[in-house]
Amino acid sequence: MMPMRTLRTMLASAAFVGLAAAPAFALDGADLVAKFNAAAAQNGTTISYDGADVDGDTVTLTNVVVKTVTDKDSDVKVGEVTLEGVEEYEDGSYYVDTVSLPDIDLSEAEGNLNVKDIVFGGLTIPANPAGGTIDDMLLYESASTGPITVTSKGKQVFSVESTEANLTRQEGDAGFDFDATLKAMKADLSDVEDAKAKDAIQKLGLTTVAGDMTMKGSWEIASGKIGLDEYALDFANIGKLNITFSVSGYTLEFIKAIQEAMKAQEANPNKEEANQALGLAMMGLMQQLTFNDASIRFDDASITKRVLDYIAKEQGTTGDQFAQSLKGLVPIMMAQLNVPELQNQVSAAANAYLDSPKSLTISAKPEKPVPFPMIIGAAMGAPNTVPSVLGVKVTAND
Repeated sequence: MMPMRTLRTMLASAAFVGLAAAPAFALDGADLVAKFNAAAAQNGTTISYDGADVDGDTVTLTNVVVKTVTDKDSDVKVGEVTLEGVEEYEDGSYYVDTVSLPDIDLSEAEGNLNVKDIVFGGLTIPANPAGGTIDDMLLYESASTGPITVTSKGKQVFSVESTEANLTRQEGDAGFDFDATLKAMKADLSDVEDAKAKDAIQKLGLTTVAGDMTMKGSWEIASGKIGLDEYALDFANIGKLNITFSVSGYTLEFIKAIQEAMKAQEANPNKEEANQALGLAMMGLMQQLTFNDASIRFDDASITKRVLDYIAKEQGTTGDQFAQSLKGLVPIMMAQLNVPELQNQVSAAANAYLDSPKSLTISAKPEKPVPFPMIIGAAMGAPNTVPSVLGVKVTAND
């Protein structure tokens, strides 16, 4: 996204030099927020504020409240929001270098949520969000927070060291690349009240769970192809779960159709009728999507053996004996699905994994992309054909 920003800055600079004799115009804070709300409303949110103080290229909004169009009870009081490095372009759009929000400190009867150092970078506010192009979208280049903590009954039960998300325009505005991380997540499960769950947590060594979350992907605008290349949860002494998928058809037109359907729902005073209409509209829009591929992979970091040992002890046997019994049970369960090829794959993968737990992967990659209507038709007419339609494979330790 930076090349576009640089180009706009150069054009703005050239215009300034050419009009040096003309009077300078101050930023209009109200206009900026109005255009922000026009764009944000496309996704069902707006903001209100008491005042907009302008000082050079800095706009400070006081008593900001985030409002959800469909649920007035979910309004969130934010407080003072500072926008720095604000530029207004000739087309009426705005670029904001940084948006700083106050720390969040929400207290409920049962606990507290605290989020520090909330910052958005490279915010683009379009002049006309209904234009239907990439330049008419409300976008940011980066978003980050400092520590996040959740407390319950005075004790910290969850925390994150920091979060970061980035959105980058591809060359020629072909699409976007995106990524996100949650660093050093930590959950304290020692105060779980259910006696049986508490016993399992202690014996499995899950009193404290710590790890990271990472996500990477891209979106091609012309084809509407969204690819999630990585969505991974990696926890120490447990394992890493990674999910990927790719679908096509999620175009700008598709997004606009969803927004229009949501607007129609909001405008209909008969909520039951509105929800039914929205459901039908969404089902119709799903027909435009195409499935490319997907996968779920788990890399073990000792949790499998601990689970086998724990369940086996409950049944008065050993972990190895319990694993052997599972080997015999898996083919019987799979036979009920009447998918012989998949049954053989699952049985072989289960045997290999139970003998030496390393990794387990379920993937779906058809020879050619499959339209969603074909998947739905197979699921309704002949469910046992779905694995072959999607090219499902199950492997272990690969």
